[in-house]
Amino acid sequence: MTPKQEEKLKDILTTAHHDFDKGLNARAYFKINNRMLSQDLVQDTFTKTWSYLIKGGKIDIMKAFLYHVLNNLIVDQYRKHKSTSLDILLEKGFEPCANELPENLFNALDGKAALIFIARLPETYRKIMRMRYIQDLSLKEISLITGQTKNAVAVKIHRGLEKIKLMYGPI
Repeated sequence: MTPKQEEKLKDILTTAHHDFDKGLNARAYFKINNRMLSQDLVQDTFTKTWSYLIKGGKIDIMKAFLYHVLNNLIVDQYRKHKSTSLDILLEKGFEPCANELPENLFNALDGKAALIFIARLPETYRKIMRMRYIQDLSLKEISLITGQTKNAVAVKIHRGLEKIKLMYGPI
């Protein structure tokens, strides 16, 4: 490329920058909602356009070309894996707390403790308690399996719970 051709391309790009910079910045800010990043994207748009012109590319409509390049850069920005630093999260109001444990964790731990206590019950209560709380059978189903009345099953479940409460300790 001759210096005269390069000078002509510089004039074309300078004119385009003067004419379209404000609109490109507005579009990028509207899409990204970050002033510094949108300005960087617009600068990258002009850099890519300059590279295309230097390689001998032909641009029919400069405005359409610039907006097309900018839109592609915006899409690339959306697709990037965004990592958020702890400092940014703290600035936005996030406060990490090591004391908070999820509620379902306590339920799981209590469930495991309950299984241990059920295993320590006498055989008559253990069998019925497993059917009721582990296999999730109804009183009617348990009475059909054991051959006892529903009332007798309910009494054994109640007594088994009382024994577990004694083993578990005061609440």
